[in-house]
Amino acid sequence: MARSLEEELPEILVQDGSVTADQMEKAVEEKRIAGGRIDHILVKNGFVSEKALMASIAVHLNIPPIDLGKFRPSPDVIELVSRQVATFYQAIPVARLKNTLTLAMIDPLNVLAIDDIRLISGLEVQPAICSEKEFREALQNFYSSKASMAHLLKDAAPAAVEVKRDIDQDINIDELIEQTGQVSIVKIVNLMLVQAIKERASDIHIEPFEKELKLRYRVDGVLHETTAPPKHMQNAIISRVKIMSNLDIAERRLPQDGRFRIKAHGREVDFRVSCLPTSFGEKVVLRVLDKSGLESLDITKLGFHEQGAKEFMAAISAPYGMILITGPTGSGKSTTLYAALRVINKPDVNVITVEDPVEYQMMGINQVSVNAEIGLSFAAGLRSILRQDPDVIMVGEIRDLETADIAVKSALTGHLVLSTLHTNDAASAITRLDDMGIEPFLISSSTLLVAAQRLVRRICRKCKKEIDAPDDILLNAQMRWEKGEKPAIFHGAGCPSCKGTGYSGRMALIEVITVDDDVRGLIMKRATGREIKLAAMKRGMKTLRMVGLDRVRKGETTLEEVMRVTAAD
Repeated sequence: MARSLEEELPEILVQDGSVTADQMEKAVEEKRIAGGRIDHILVKNGFVSEKALMASIAVHLNIPPIDLGKFRPSPDVIELVSRQVATFYQAIPVARLKNTLTLAMIDPLNVLAIDDIRLISGLEVQPAICSEKEFREALQNFYSSKASMAHLLKDAAPAAVEVKRDIDQDINIDELIEQTGQVSIVKIVNLMLVQAIKERASDIHIEPFEKELKLRYRVDGVLHETTAPPKHMQNAIISRVKIMSNLDIAERRLPQDGRFRIKAHGREVDFRVSCLPTSFGEKVVLRVLDKSGLESLDITKLGFHEQGAKEFMAAISAPYGMILITGPTGSGKSTTLYAALRVINKPDVNVITVEDPVEYQMMGINQVSVNAEIGLSFAAGLRSILRQDPDVIMVGEIRDLETADIAVKSALTGHLVLSTLHTNDAASAITRLDDMGIEPFLISSSTLLVAAQRLVRRICRKCKKEIDAPDDILLNAQMRWEKGEKPAIFHGAGCPSCKGTGYSGRMALIEVITVDDDVRGLIMKRATGREIKLAAMKRGMKTLRMVGLDRVRKGETTLEEVMRVTAAD
């Protein structure tokens, strides 16, 4: 009977000198005592690298090695072997040439796997050897939403579409996926949601056009198009999302907003839903609000530079006053405020928020959701919560004079107020309050700190490499360096882990202005935002561009990202 690769491995590695006899003896003894695979033990103990191990096996067995990081098989090839079969046999299809299927395998001597996949695919199988690490990454990347969606839609026909009314707010997707009797529409919507969570998407866009339906995910701030369901499923899919969100499925002429919660992969995730009528149907955007990210929020890891973090912590520890976070939509303002509330939230502190809408529900905090239809505006909610004996108030956004006036006066009467504004930088927030009609003496007396922030993408750690950036580009980005000490610049080359983008995850750039006596004097004189910013810079404030360039020097992001989101000083 043919021996398995596990049985042949010790002899192969000792013969070609990859591992000494003593090292192999130690590994075999460890396996006898503790169990496990011999190749894992050898790599773990540093006796041989994973690549050298694979090369030795390939030469001995005369089976070609394959680098799965350089392959992206077509969906047609991937569909030949299901994910379950690929996982069970640790074999993944990578290419098809006429009647032969090339199979990347961890154990190319597994004849049962080869025979079964030959029967399943109806093709001859040519094995190639790959490392276990590359196999795991390929399994995750190759069987992505595109392949899953294509497989799911293969047999879906217009007649098979059925939408069931289900107003349950808590939907357990893990259970639904396991049920085999679900209609295709429910499965498709569930797949969209699960894939968004898996890919760390912040938004899902379902967009109707004249002859097609488009599906896009926003990952790390950038939209990526993926395989979408056919046009004939458009109304049924949108109706399913509306049912989950408790919206009126018959109303297609007016915008609607809703939300729902699902349980997937063992955790709860909220979705905020917005439906907007367009020329070819309703466009639906779902904002993904993953609570697991909020629970691990650490204010020290948000993106403050060292001095800025100290000033921010001092401000949120103050007994009263106003803290403003500024920036465009999607710049992470709410995340910064929630991180601050996590620090402030204690049994002896009464924290109340008024938001539009409540994005994350936090234990121990009283949260009020704005509802303009019944007259519950930010100002009305703020007036009401002042009668609830609050210590700390968080206002989702200051949009008008009435809200600004109540917030400022609340900060002057013994409350700590946190809120957001839409301005380009921190200094502009102060002049924005003045433009709204708040008197300068009220602004200077109430405001403790103003912070402005932007989000930039992080360089993918798996494909990060140093590049030689030309001097003129560095100077154009306002990067300075001492003679002979040119900074190292990095970027992501692109790999399966980051789906070829070179980026993975995001981080905040935050500039902080503490309102001290000098800044108060400028506010009283109605100085411009530029004058306030220059005065703060003289006292050591780091601007958004400066903070971004610091992150570039540390190899955390790229020059392109910093220049994309920050203005020159």
